[in-house]
Amino acid sequence: MRGVWCFVFLIVLLLPLVARGDCDCSADEEGRDKKKALPLKIAAIFSILVCGGIGVCIPILGKWIPALRPDKDIFFVIKAFAAGVILATGFIHILPDAFENLTSPCLASSPWQDFPFAGFGAMVAAVATLMIDTLATGYFNRLHRKNMRTTASDETTADVEKTSDGSDHVHTHATHGHAHGSDGDASAQLIRNRVISQVLELGIVVHSVIIGISLGASEVPSTIRPLVAALSFHQFFEGMGLGGCIVQAKFKAKSIVTMGLFFSLTTPVGIAIGIGIASVYDENSPTALIVEGCLNSVASGILIYMALVDLLAADFMNPRVQSKARLQFMINVSLLVGAGLMSLLAKWA
Repeated sequence: MRGVWCFVFLIVLLLPLVARGDCDCSADEEGRDKKKALPLKIAAIFSILVCGGIGVCIPILGKWIPALRPDKDIFFVIKAFAAGVILATGFIHILPDAFENLTSPCLASSPWQDFPFAGFGAMVAAVATLMIDTLATGYFNRLHRKNMRTTASDETTADVEKTSDGSDHVHTHATHGHAHGSDGDASAQLIRNRVISQVLELGIVVHSVIIGISLGASEVPSTIRPLVAALSFHQFFEGMGLGGCIVQAKFKAKSIVTMGLFFSLTTPVGIAIGIGIASVYDENSPTALIVEGCLNSVASGILIYMALVDLLAADFMNPRVQSKARLQFMINVSLLVGAGLMSLLAKWA
């Protein structure tokens, strides 16, 4: 996954450079007040950092709080709520922004007004996510099975050396085969969970960079105030969804800390970059509109796919959920509440 993190860092570094304004379409925002806006931006950095950190840590605390463990019903309820938040983020927050950017009158009418590039980008991103999801999972599964066959072969050789009775050898081999089959199923699911958590973080991080830079570059206090609360809420529940996936992936402590910090810091770092380039950043320049629009459309496609396929479908069809009518009802309500609250935030952010 080093390539993924390098890609994200390139976005963080290059987006401010390509978004310099050279467009007559830009208009001065009413209510600009740089002195009043700066303290709000600093407050936003700390608020979003703390909320994101708490959100991603809550599922991880399941190691010490039994009620939050992945094998408990409440874990499914919390994860359904967080998945609803992620789904609404893709459909209600990111995709409309992509359409607005890529159909802006500041862009040339051809080709930007002639084709729905935002929807096309989201579709391509969703299909690409599916391909990455299946190809990566298949690759690691094949690699794991190859290692298992090598281990089984070594064990069989050791049995032959130690055993003189052929019947005893057959019995021992069958027992090993059964154990390896069970371990193989568990390992295949673990591999899939790891792929899911990393792809989901990529989709969240791409959007977080953009929204952070946009907030940091704004100098209108009346625009920033509602964004602070809305993005803090948003980051908290997105963190819970990601944290749940990280827990199920059973990463080592170092990887858990790295992923949690990366998620928590991305939006605050984006805000800091936005503050630094506020004097030269023009969100209505053609370059900025195209870059932000394309990245938003890609992020929306990734998040919509991940929410529907890898989070909701996987949990809703889980045998534990299917066997409990009460749990099914609870996660359906939790999903609707999460998606509804996140959709309501679109009024302010």
